[in-house]
Amino acid sequence: MAKQNVAEQFVDILTRAGVKRLYGVVGDSLNPVVDAVRRNSAIDWIHVRHEETAAFAAGAEAQITGRLGACAGSCGPGNLHLINGLYDAHRSMAPVLALASHIPSSEIGLNFFQETHPDRLFAECSHYSELISSPKQMPRLLQTAIQNAVGRSGVSVVSLPGDIADEPAPEKAAETALVTSRPTVRPGDEEIDRLVRMIDEAGRVTLFCGSGTAGAHAEVMEFAGKVKSPVGHALRGKEWIQYDNPYDVGMSGLLGYGAAYEATHECDLLILLGTDFPYNAFLPDDVKIAQVDVRPEHLGRRSKLDLAVWGDVRETLRCLIPRVREKKNRRFLDRMLKKHADALEGVVKAYTRKVEKHTPIHPEYVASVLDEVAADDAVFTVDTGMCNVWAARYITPNGRRRVIGSFSHGSMANALPMAIGAQFTDRKRQVVSMSGDGGFSMLMGDFLTLVQYDLPVKVVLFNNSSLGMVELEMLVAGLPSYGTANKNPDFAAVARACGAYGVRVEKPKELAGALKDAFKHKGPALVDVVTDPNALSIPPKIKAEMVTGFALSASKMVLDGGVGRMLQMARSNLRNVPRP
Repeated sequence: MAKQNVAEQFVDILTRAGVKRLYGVVGDSLNPVVDAVRRNSAIDWIHVRHEETAAFAAGAEAQITGRLGACAGSCGPGNLHLINGLYDAHRSMAPVLALASHIPSSEIGLNFFQETHPDRLFAECSHYSELISSPKQMPRLLQTAIQNAVGRSGVSVVSLPGDIADEPAPEKAAETALVTSRPTVRPGDEEIDRLVRMIDEAGRVTLFCGSGTAGAHAEVMEFAGKVKSPVGHALRGKEWIQYDNPYDVGMSGLLGYGAAYEATHECDLLILLGTDFPYNAFLPDDVKIAQVDVRPEHLGRRSKLDLAVWGDVRETLRCLIPRVREKKNRRFLDRMLKKHADALEGVVKAYTRKVEKHTPIHPEYVASVLDEVAADDAVFTVDTGMCNVWAARYITPNGRRRVIGSFSHGSMANALPMAIGAQFTDRKRQVVSMSGDGGFSMLMGDFLTLVQYDLPVKVVLFNNSSLGMVELEMLVAGLPSYGTANKNPDFAAVARACGAYGVRVEKPKELAGALKDAFKHKGPALVDVVTDPNALSIPPKIKAEMVTGFALSASKMVLDGGVGRMLQMARSNLRNVPRP
C-alpha cells in the first residue's frame, strides 16, 4: 500500500470529522488536496465560481446540519476571497474549517508571487488560525483546528503550503478522537438560586429570545406559561421561538413589529435567553436584567446585567421550571398580547389596500404569496437589505422551516451562496433564495453552479432596480439617495441563457402561478419579480428619536406594509386570553 502524503492525510481527517463536501476553486498550491479529494469516495469537491461563495456555502451547510462544513482557497488571492464568508460563518457561530493553501514554504517571507500571510489574515474571523510548516505537525494541528471549530462554534483556518501538502505524511501518526458535537452546559447552583429568587420577586417578567433558544422551544413555552411572561424575539430567534407560541409579542430592533419593545421596557425583570442582540438602544436601562447564554463572552456586553448565567438555555430552563413559583396574575401578559394584536392591526392595512392590483408589485405581497406557496419544511436563505425586512415580517416559521441569512455580519450577496450549501445537504428539500437584485448580481456567476450541479434551488428575485436598504439609510440620515440605482437586465432571460428555468413577473395576478410553476420545476429556477422601488414610504422629516424608536413608530411610516400571517396568530392568542 502506497504511503499517504500530507494532502491525503488531511482529507482523511476531514472525512472522519464528518465533512461530506469541500467547496472551493482549484488551483496551483491547492492541487494536491483537490487530487486527494478526487481519490477519496467519502468526500466531494464542489467547484464554485468564486471562493466567497465557497465560504458562504460551507457556513450554510454547517447551520443546516449542525456538523462541520469545509471550504478551501488557493494561495494568495484565492484564499483571500474566502474572508467575507468566513466572517459571516464565525459571527453566525457555524462550525467551518477553511483550508488556505499557501505559496512554497521556502519562499514564505520573501515577497514571492501571490504571497500573503493567511495565518495572520484570518485571525480575526476564526477561533484558530495556524500554519503547517512541517509534515510532522499533521494530524495534530488539523485535529486541533477541528476541535476549535466544533467545540467553540465558529471558524478554524489551516494554512498549508502546496509543497508540504505533497510531502509524505509522518508514519504512525496518532489518530486521536475528534470532537464532532458540543456538550450541554448547566449553570452553577448559585446562579440558579439567584435567578429563581429574582423571578419569584418580580411581578412582571418578559423573555427576549435569540438563536440560542434553538432546541428549547418546549422549555421556553412551559416556562413562559408558568411565570405568565410575554415572549419577544430578535431576528435570529424568530425561526426557533415564534411558532406555536401563545405568548408571542413580536420582534424588537430595526425591523421590529408588535409589542416586543413595550414588553421589554414595561416589565420588572427582563430575561435575555440565548441572544447577542446588538442594538442596545432597544434594550431598557431601568429594569432588572438577567441574561442566559452558553457563551460567557456574550454576557453583559450589550446591557448592564443584574445577573449573568452561563449555561444552555434549555438546561437552564429545565433547572428553573420545577423551582419557580407559578404566577397567578397574567394582567401584564394579556395587556402585551392585546398591544401586540393592536399594533399588527394598525400596519396590516397598508398591505391589504389594493395590493393585488398595484404595479410595480409590492414586495411585501411577493413575500406573503411566497410564504403561502412554499413548502412547510422549506429552507429560506435571505439577502441582506430589504429582503431581511420581508423575511422577518412574512415568512412564517413552523418548527420545520429554516430561515438563514447574514443576520450578524450583514454581508450583501449571501443568499444564493447559502442556498447552494443548504441544497447540497438534501436535494429533495425545497430551498428558496430570497435575493435582492443588488445582492444577486454581486455573485451572479455562481448561478452557474446551480446549473452545473443541477441543484433545484429556487431564486425569487426582488427586483426593484435599486439598493433599497441603502437608499433608506440615506434618507433616514437626511441625505438624498445617490449611487443606489441599478440598471438591470431581464434576469429571467439570463437564467434561461444559463440553462435554467426563468420567468419574469410584472403583474400581481401572475405571481402565484409563476412561483408554483417554478417550484414544480425539478432543476434550478429563477423568478424575476419586478417590485416597486417606492414601497418604502417615508415622511419628509425624520427625527433622531424616530430612528431610536423604530419599533414603536417609525416602522409604521418607514417600513409600512403589513405583517402577513402574524396578525392571524396574534388574534388567535387574544381569543385564548381568559375572560373575567
